[in-house]
Amino acid sequence: MKYFFLLLLFVFGLLNSLAHSQEIYSKAYGNPQHSPIIFIHGGPRGNATLFEGTTAGLIAKKGFYVIVYDRRGEGRSIDSSATITFTEAINDPDHLMEKYKIKKTAIIGHSFGGIVATLYASARSEKVERLILVDALFSQQETYDHILQSITKLARAKEDTASLSRISLINSLDRRSADYRKLCYDLASTYGFFNMPHPTPGSKQLELHYQNSEYGRTNIRNDKAPLVFYKNERQVNIDTKQILNDIQKMNVKLFGIYGRQDQIFSNKQLVDIRQLIGDKRFDLIDNCSHYPFVDQQQRFIDDIEKFMM
Repeated sequence: MKYFFLLLLFVFGLLNSLAHSQEIYSKAYGNPQHSPIIFIHGGPRGNATLFEGTTAGLIAKKGFYVIVYDRRGEGRSIDSSATITFTEAINDPDHLMEKYKIKKTAIIGHSFGGIVATLYASARSEKVERLILVDALFSQQETYDHILQSITKLARAKEDTASLSRISLINSLDRRSADYRKLCYDLASTYGFFNMPHPTPGSKQLELHYQNSEYGRTNIRNDKAPLVFYKNERQVNIDTKQILNDIQKMNVKLFGIYGRQDQIFSNKQLVDIRQLIGDKRFDLIDNCSHYPFVDQQQRFIDDIEKFMM
């Protein structure tokens, strides 16, 4: 009985170890001999399914080697031992580059993934040739302030007392808490801040195709990820503008693609990021919100092609 019990402990430990060492989900599109691009998705809680299911393959057909992945503990990279910290997130691209035999890459960082990509480029500048920010966060508190101030005005005009009460609650919370972040973005979503203002036939078809595809069906969200992130990570509300300035001095070429109607950013923020990057390396797309690779897919692909030259 004693040996049987020890055997059970050994098997349980082995299975637990294998589960914790699970490889993150990733997939490559295109020819490995072509210039590599790694896409880093938003979150924490998100995944790369929308970009992968709509745009990754099309960019690969333009002559690029496109790699998508879900960060450890998020999306399809289920890992109960994940810490969901920036340190962990910075290590993941290293593993991908080793797996796909890449020495230097371009990185597309979308939304929160823009912060991860920025920190990675700063820590591993020798491995990053280009950093392309796509509606990427770069001054988080400014974004939260803008959301709350904008919706306060809209809610007062509409006499939306429920939203005004939610704003009052948010303002009473710790700005570094998971609840503060979540409720700000929930409010922005309620008011359509992430929505394309005038959907085109192409964007509607693309969205419908995604929803009915395997990628839409595997749109896995880990609701615990933000809570784990805020528990384990100290840098939960940061401004990366100085880091973005610094990485350009490290010979990392910086580019930006933003939706003109992405309402989570103020006009001042869009001016700031454009000035930081420079007009020739920045595209502000009209009739476009938080997801340029869906809202204005062809323009987005054209930008990537141009910025990769």
